[in-house]
Amino acid sequence: MADGVNEDRVADGARRGGVGSFLAKAAGVLVLLALAALIALWGVQRYVQSRLAPDPTTIASASLEGLREQNRLSTFAARFVAVVTSRQSQLGFTTEKTLIMPGMVRYEVDLGKLSQRDVAWDAATRTLAVRLPPVEVEGPQIDLNALREYGSGGVLATLTDAEKRLDTANRRAGQIELVRQAREPAMIRLARDATRRAVERSFAMPLRAAGVDATVSVRFADEAQASTERWDTSRSLQDVLGNRN
Repeated sequence: MADGVNEDRVADGARRGGVGSFLAKAAGVLVLLALAALIALWGVQRYVQSRLAPDPTTIASASLEGLREQNRLSTFAARFVAVVTSRQSQLGFTTEKTLIMPGMVRYEVDLGKLSQRDVAWDAATRTLAVRLPPVEVEGPQIDLNALREYGSGGVLATLTDAEKRLDTANRRAGQIELVRQAREPAMIRLARDATRRAVERSFAMPLRAAGVDATVSVRFADEAQASTERWDTSRSLQDVLGNRN
């Protein structure tokens, strides 16, 4: 009888050991399946993010095309006044006339000259660098109703065409003076600052709307490059987009 009881106990223990081993194996399989599911889910999320996440270079490229379609950008204008005097001496007589000439000057940038090489993305600093063509002075547009002349031709004007020559010389000198004032470094700096702000907004707003945290830095091709800028280490849109094709 004792031997029979012992045999039953051994058989029962063997059955329990078999069940425990089966459960352990099943648990291991479940763990592996769970890990596989997590890895697959992680892969799907990475794939979706890579497809749906906003791409700064693509957004910047679209903004660039929008700017180029504007052709010329004018964000700053100024009014100047030229005061010039011309003299004529002939037949022993001298005459002179003074002209006060107001005029309006616009400062423009030819956006048609922009290319993908002029826009670079630095992923390390999340900075979009834009290089613009130089500011151009357009004008002057003379306010003919505000022209004022002082002086009289006198005897010389009566005997010769001195007064006509004085008027021609004054108008030519007045336009040259207006352009000279418009090209003063302080005025060019104001025009650059106004243009810089407008272009920075044009690139920054679409990036911000897409949820991209980026800084836009704009400089001009004829402007000294600050030592803190990293243009040489950035990748232009042409390089980035070209590598994708």
